[in-house]
Amino acid sequence: MKLLQHVWSIYLRITARFPALRSIVPFIPLLIAWTLVTELAVFPRAFLPGPIDVVNAFGTLTYKGVLTQYLEDSVVRLAVGAAFGIAIGIPLGVLVGLSDRVRQAVWPLLLFFQAIGDIAWLPILLVWFGFSLTTMTLVIVYTVLFPIVLNTSLGVRSVSTDLHRAALSLGASKLRVIWEVVLPGALPNIMTGLRNGLGYGWRALIATEIIVGTSGIGFMMFDARRAGSVVEILLGMVVLGTLWYVVDSWVLAPIERATGKRWGLVTQ
Repeated sequence: MKLLQHVWSIYLRITARFPALRSIVPFIPLLIAWTLVTELAVFPRAFLPGPIDVVNAFGTLTYKGVLTQYLEDSVVRLAVGAAFGIAIGIPLGVLVGLSDRVRQAVWPLLLFFQAIGDIAWLPILLVWFGFSLTTMTLVIVYTVLFPIVLNTSLGVRSVSTDLHRAALSLGASKLRVIWEVVLPGALPNIMTGLRNGLGYGWRALIATEIIVGTSGIGFMMFDARRAGSVVEILLGMVVLGTLWYVVDSWVLAPIERATGKRWGLVTQ
């Protein structure tokens, strides 16, 4: 017991000095267990390669330029689809949040289509647009859209009407009230919607690339299945998880916390 307490105190001191280590330490037991399973040959190595095999595959595919090209394709597709989703979702969410009539007319439709999974649209999109970039972009837009609309609407409606009246009484126009009162007040919720939407969109992109794509990380994993290369499938999974962890933990989460402190009416 004392040994565990001593180890824990050392961990706290080290992570206090180097906060980035907090992101790495939880993965160490997983890597140890993975290494032990592969070294003890619990499963044939062709079915479960070890971490070193994945690292070697990473170096090989990066040197050949395959991994970097596929990763670039996936990121660009997500960026394009997310941009369209944000451009549609935030204005629609603001409109739904400000107008009770629009909310009554649109809300049932939003809940109905939100319940239809993005992958459920793939068969009909393939009939309409074939195995094209348009199909993948529409799936991402569809996936990103609903978390943004719903969270933006919630954020807009959470802004006190007293703030609206105060701004109007000071001579602000309705557009200025939206820009300087409503949007800042709704920004924490908008960031939450963006964070969730991008996470869902990333997963939808990989699933779509597996079915539709001719490049990208999802395609690389599915193509590796045909060759029986489990190490490339595991590499794709590691790359996907690592990339999203970095983006979410080091970019999106800090922005979400900052907006909550700045505009979320947070009190000490």
